[in-house]
Amino acid sequence: MPAASPPPPGRDGVVPPGWPEEVRPPGAPDWERTAVGWLYDLVPPEYRSHEVLRRYPVLLARFAADHVGAGLEAARAGWRTVRVELADELPPEAMEAAMAAYEREGARLAAAARAVELVGGALRGERWVPRM
Repeated sequence: MPAASPPPPGRDGVVPPGWPEEVRPPGAPDWERTAVGWLYDLVPPEYRSHEVLRRYPVLLARFAADHVGAGLEAARAGWRTVRVELADELPPEAMEAAMAAYEREGARLAAAARAVELVGGALRGERWVPRM
């Protein structure tokens, strides 16, 4: 009988909940390369032109945290104000769809913000230890 295959990287308790699937766990081969690629996917493409961000992944994580945080705040503000600002412009079904879209986007961005925090911490040398 063949030996059981090892669990996929990062899914064996090595990374905290909320760790992005696209990023290998700290210490794995090329983990920082996968972290940098994932962080660049979260920010505007123009950020790739900044040499300082390529040179210092910790700084890229900071930029990504700021960018995702701003998007999250925008989604929250939109959710709070869309009913008042567009009440006369949208039919009820469009308003409900808009509210649902803001909720989904807010949840996606909140998860991304948590993941950026985790990856940024790992880039700074923080290590997560699971609790028993």
